[in-house]
Amino acid sequence: MKNKAFRLKHTLETPVSKEHLEKLLHIISGCAGQDRQCQKLLYDQYYGLCLKIAFRYVNTYEQATEVTHDAFLKMFRNFSRFEVRDKEKVEMLLIGWIRRVVINAAIDYMRREMNNNHTYPIPEHVWEHKDESAASDNSVLYKELIALVKELPPAYRMVFNLHVIEGYSHPEIAKMLGITTGTSKSNLSKARVHLQKALTVENSEKIVC
Repeated sequence: MKNKAFRLKHTLETPVSKEHLEKLLHIISGCAGQDRQCQKLLYDQYYGLCLKIAFRYVNTYEQATEVTHDAFLKMFRNFSRFEVRDKEKVEMLLIGWIRRVVINAAIDYMRREMNNNHTYPIPEHVWEHKDESAASDNSVLYKELIALVKELPPAYRMVFNLHVIEGYSHPEIAKMLGITTGTSKSNLSKARVHLQKALTVENSEKIVC
C-alpha cells in the first residue's frame, strides 16, 4: 500500500459550515494578536489532536502532555507566522501547521530521550480526549496501528511515523532528524520488519506497509 494511504484524514478537504469558518478565522486573528481568550479556544479545540500526534512519538502519556504543552507555547509565540492564504481551506492549512509544530516539538523531546529504549502500554484515557477539528482520527484502525508502532525502538518509530503516517520523504526526514537519507531508509525497513512480525504473531491479515 502506498504511503499516501496512511496520511491521516485531515489531509482530505472537508467542507465546513460558514459559522465554523467565521469562528475559526476569529480565533486565528485573535491568536495572532496574542489574545488570551482566543488562545484558550484554540487550545480547547485542538488539544486532543495535538496529544494524539505527540503520543505517536514519545513513550508515555505524561511525556505526550509535556510535548503538547511545549508545542502550544511555540504556536502562541509564533502564531503571526501562520498566514490565511485560502479562507475556504483554512482549517486544513491550520491543522497542517499545528501538526508540524507538534512533530518538531516531539522530535526535540525524543532527541533528549533517545537512550530510553523501554516501551510502555497505551493508557485508554489518551483516546478519550475529543478531537474538535472538522476531521477526526479516532478510528479503530488508527488505534491498532499506533499500538503496534509504539512497540518500535524510538529511532524506527520516528522514521515510520514521519514517512508512512505523515508522508515526509527520506531526504526531509534526514534533515529533520540530523541523519543520512540511507539511515532513514534503513530504519524504515527495519520498522516494517518489526511490524510485520507483530502482525504475524497476532494472526492479523491487515497490510500495514
